[in-house]
Amino acid sequence: MAAIRRSQERIGGRVAVGARVAGTAPILTPAMAASESRRKTVYLASPYGFSEQQKTLLLPQLVGALEGLGLEVWEPFARNNQVDRAQPDWAWRIGQADFEDVREADGIFAVVNGVPPDEGVMVELGMAIALGKPTFLFRDDFRRATDSEGYPLNLMLFTGLPREGWRDWYYESVADLGDPDRALARWASA
Repeated sequence: MAAIRRSQERIGGRVAVGARVAGTAPILTPAMAASESRRKTVYLASPYGFSEQQKTLLLPQLVGALEGLGLEVWEPFARNNQVDRAQPDWAWRIGQADFEDVREADGIFAVVNGVPPDEGVMVELGMAIALGKPTFLFRDDFRRATDSEGYPLNLMLFTGLPREGWRDWYYESVADLGDPDRALARWASA
């Protein structure tokens, strides 16, 4: 029901069963929500929504691969696009909505490209780690972003991953997301 309330709040309290706000999931009836509740939700933390080209070319591939595992993907640029940026508190409202989604999601999938990776993604990932959420990292950027020989990124990003077998939770290609022997597919189907 919390997801339904959030969806209603996101469109100003208007309820339109099955309606879709541009780029968001449809609003669900209680019966639909019950069947949807069986699907795990994953918060997709990425900087891809800031660039029209990345939003058009890269983001759909990630969303499609995650949905292909049976996950409900919470992509913040699509979920928060109805915030009125003409209002003076628009940035605060987006930050609060993103924090709420990180808190409510079952896990987080974070795109950690860049040197350093996007600071917003790092904050979202830190929140998820602090909340004890399962975390999955994606980096198809070949540049080195660490001072550790053991990890390809800042060691703090790996505190949400298991000490042994952390590579099962770290992805370097979209094609690997569906690998049934890796952590994401196992988690999605559990």
